Order: sequence, then structure tokens, then C-alpha cells
Amino acid sequence: MGKTKPITEHYRSLLELIGEDADRTGLEGTPLRAARALEYLTQGYTQRLDEVVNEAIFLSDNDEMVIVKDIELYSLCEHHLLPFIGKCHIAYLPAGKVIGLSKMARIADMYARRLQIQENLTEQIASAMEKVTGARGVGVIIEAQHLCMMMRGVEKQNSIMKTSMMLGSFRTDPRTRAEFLTLVGG
Repeated sequence: MGKTKPITEHYRSLLELIGEDADRTGLEGTPLRAARALEYLTQGYTQRLDEVVNEAIFLSDNDEMVIVKDIELYSLCEHHLLPFIGKCHIAYLPAGKVIGLSKMARIADMYARRLQIQENLTEQIASAMEKVTGARGVGVIIEAQHLCMMMRGVEKQNSIMKTSMMLGSFRTDPRTRAEFLTLVGG
């Protein structure tokens, strides 16, 4: 059971601290379910980049931009432990190697499944892509809605945060940056 038992007990304590009866109908089993959910939502801490990529790097003569748009993204904000939900766009310019398509989404998920702020998440995905592909450039854009801003505080329902990280030629070549932004609709 590993971490599940102590996390379950902490959830039981939290329920009691807010005035609930953790044994009442409806809450029976909630501490265990919440513990399992938290473990799932933070599984990125137990994953390693090399395991996620799983040798899915292939030789290629392609030197044109590769983009995967609209990768669903779910993370927990490290300030309030509330979800932020959105999409991620990843692009790179190959330098003799390409990465398996699904691995781009898996890299995004690995870092999203940690307590995060969107700015750092964007940088982590871009740096990981650059590291595993050796690309001439990498661009990452994340667009997300933050429940910490929607459910509490200013309670703004329609705000979307956009972050970007440009590395290599995406940073230094305005044409590459412009092509990426045009292709992702940004």
C-alpha cells in the first residue's frame, strides 16, 4: 500500500477538521479514494524521462517543424492544490532524430502530474524535449484555466493563462517563431 495508508489517514483527519464525519454515508471510503486520486495526480514524481521516452527516438532526415497541438493537460497548482486544466502545443525542429508521437504527450503528462505552476511546467516540457531529441529548436505553449482563480479569490470564470517557452531557433529566428505561432493559432 506504500504511501496510500498514511495519505488516507491524513484525508480522514482533514474531513474531521472541517467538521465532517468521515464515517457517514457518502463519505465512507472517501479518504482512500482521495488518497488514490492524489497518488495518481502526482505520479510524475515517480517517473523518469528516459523511462517515459522508452527509446522511442528514431533517425530521420526530416528537418522541418514537427508540431503536436491540443494535448490535453491536467495539473495541480502548487499554491492551492487545485487543478488547472488546458492544452499544450509542442513543436520542434529535428536534427537527425524524431521522437515517437505519443512520447510528446507522455512528457507533458509526466511534468503535469506534479505540483506545479504553469510557467515552470512550460519550461520543463521544453527542456525535456530539447534534451531527448537534440532538436535545433523547441517551442511549447500552454493555455490553461486555473480553478484556484475560478473557484476562489477573484472568481473569474473565463480567464485563460497562456505561457510559452522558446528554445534554440524558436528563440533566435523570428521566422521559426512566427511559423510556430501561426500553426498553433497563437
